[in-house]
This record gives sequence, C-alpha cells and structure tokens, in this order.
Amino acid sequence: MPTEGPGPGAPEDRPGGESLPWTRNDALVAVGAAVVDLIGFVFGTQATLGHVPAVGCVLLVVPALPLLVRRRAPVPVLAAVLLFGLALNLSVPMPQHFNATLVVALYTVVRLRGLAVTAPAALAAIVLPLVAQTSWPHPSFIDVAGAVAAAVLVVGAATVMNRWQRDNEARRQLLADQAVAAERRRIARELHDIVAHHITTMQLMAGGARANLTASPEQAREALVTLEGSGRMALREMRQLLDVLRAGDEAEEEPTAPQPGITDLDRLVTESCRSGVPTALDVRGEPRTVPSSIGLTLFRVVQEALTNTRKYAREAKADVQLTYGQGEVTVEVSDDGPGAGFSAGSGYGLIGMRERVVLHGGTLEAGPLDEGGFRVRARLPLPVDEGVR
Repeated sequence: MPTEGPGPGAPEDRPGGESLPWTRNDALVAVGAAVVDLIGFVFGTQATLGHVPAVGCVLLVVPALPLLVRRRAPVPVLAAVLLFGLALNLSVPMPQHFNATLVVALYTVVRLRGLAVTAPAALAAIVLPLVAQTSWPHPSFIDVAGAVAAAVLVVGAATVMNRWQRDNEARRQLLADQAVAAERRRIARELHDIVAHHITTMQLMAGGARANLTASPEQAREALVTLEGSGRMALREMRQLLDVLRAGDEAEEEPTAPQPGITDLDRLVTESCRSGVPTALDVRGEPRTVPSSIGLTLFRVVQEALTNTRKYAREAKADVQLTYGQGEVTVEVSDDGPGAGFSAGSGYGLIGMRERVVLHGGTLEAGPLDEGGFRVRARLPLPVDEGVR
C-alpha cells in the first residue's frame, strides 16, 4: 500500500523543483499503478476477447495521471478515476475489476479525509464500477462480494496506517519530551557544579576571614558573619531547588572533572579535524573572561554542532567563529555539506542547545544556508558586571 505524508511532499522530492504540484513519490505511484493495470488488462482481454483493444489501453492508463495530485485533491482524483472506469467498462465488454489506480485513489481519500468523506467515497467505489457492467441492475453475488471485499481491505489498510501514524507521532513527541527533561537535568547538574563551587569558595573565604580577623571593628565582624550565613543559605536553597528538578530521577554520580568552557574550543576543533572533518577556529573581537555557565553553554553548542556535521556532512568542511561583542558573545558553526543538518535526524541535539541558550537569555538560530551547508549561531548576553579583564 502506498504511504501518505502530512503534505504534498518536500521541495527536494519534486522532480522539477517547486513549480510542479507533485513529488517524485507521487509520480512513481502513478506510473506503477498504470503499469499494473495495463498488464492485467492486456492479459485479461487477450484471454476473453482474443485481442487487446487500443481504446481500452488508453482509458486504463489515462486515469493514473490524476494520481500525480492525489494528495492535493484526493476526492476529485477519486471522482476522475471512477468516471474513467465507467468509460472503460462501457467501451470494452469485460468484467470490472478493482484496479490498482482505484485502490490508490480510495486509499488516499481514507488517509487524508475524515469518516464523513470516507464512507460515501467507499460506497461510490463499490457501486459505480458495478453500474457499467452488462449484468446491471442484477449483478452477480461474486461481483458484489468482490467489490465490497476490495473496498473493505483498502479502507481497513488506510485506517490501520492512520492509527499507526498517530501512535508514531505520539511516541516521537514523548521521546522529544524525555529528551528535553534529560537535557534540563544535565543543565541542572552542571550549574550545580559551577555555582556550588563559587558559593562554597565564598563561604570558606568569609569563614576564614572571620576566624583570623584581629583588631577589627565589631561591625566588620558582623558583616562577615552575615556573608557566611548568606552563603550557607544560598547553597542550601540551590540544592533544594535542584532536588525538585531531579525528583523521581535515579541517583547519578556527580562528575569530578572540571567543566569545559570557552577556552576548550581549540580541543573541539582538533578532535573534529582528527575525525575527518577539516575545521578552523576564528576568534574575533577582544577576548574576555566570561562566566563559567556561559562558557559551558558555548562549548556544548559547538560540540553538538560539530557532532552534527560529522553525522550528516561527513565530507564537508566546518568553520567555528567566536565573536566578542559589546555586552555579548556569539558563536557560529557552519559547514559546506548538503544542508540536511538537524532536520535529517531526531532534532534532540537542537532542542538541547536551544534549552541551554534560552536559559541564559540568548538566542539560537539553526538552519540550512542558501548557498549550501548548515549553520548554527548562538548569541548570549554577558552580565553587566562582566567586562574585559
């Protein structure tokens, strides 16, 4: 059975570009249906009539042409197929068969239209071919049973395919939601490592200053005590918040290695080159120290983008551009591959990158380039107090 997609087809599937209203798959289905019907017609008429009527061949092949636009206008296409079927039966004295062209036309109507259209369409596909038979209005039981059985099989197959497609879409959405949740857990764990380090350092420094403070005003001592208490409270509240985010998750071992950052982009570029993708790094603007969380986000964006290049554009070249702007930092990863990018895969990597970037108030752009290739561009604002150091 032919399968139906949600739309008329992607532009790259069109044999002549976007100017044609059908896709390559539509053309293959139309040609295949015409060939199957023609073969059956030739053998059938040769056996019953002793020759092959030329007008019958024409009336059998022409109905396959509307199948080119079956997904744009399924009901008119089915009507055209049925009318040509009537003309064929009136022209050639042979029993009507539920041919491949009619199967495809009815199948498409069931796939793309609701029950209100499917029921009369199936009824028409059963009755109209019988009207043109010589036995009408008293067709044989075999003719009626055969037409009904064929229509039921087509409608049943299309209904099963519709249900499978809905279930598959639900599973895909579930996997996407799970990917988002998993990425948020990873973000929470990494932010815990970074923020907890700074807060712990602040707490230890404040406690040490208080313990070693001599000959200092009492007011300074109270300020240090307040600083130490605030550090403890912030650390405790942050851990409680992360416990809520990780509720129901299995315990995971905390990473012990330092988190990567913006200074590790050279390592990613080197690894990409070693994996067979020539990659260059271009740093623009005056380098500055960025917060660890932003540096980690930039690192993950570049890492995921280069991984995507290796998966979907293996023979391409990649460029990584890091730009320090006024109050922001931008990273751009582009390649000169076929431009499939994340659209060829599951898209979970893109979801994870966008989650990370939006978390810091930034923006992420990802998509194919007009001249070919794929580009990922992330812009993250820097805090006001972060400047050139």
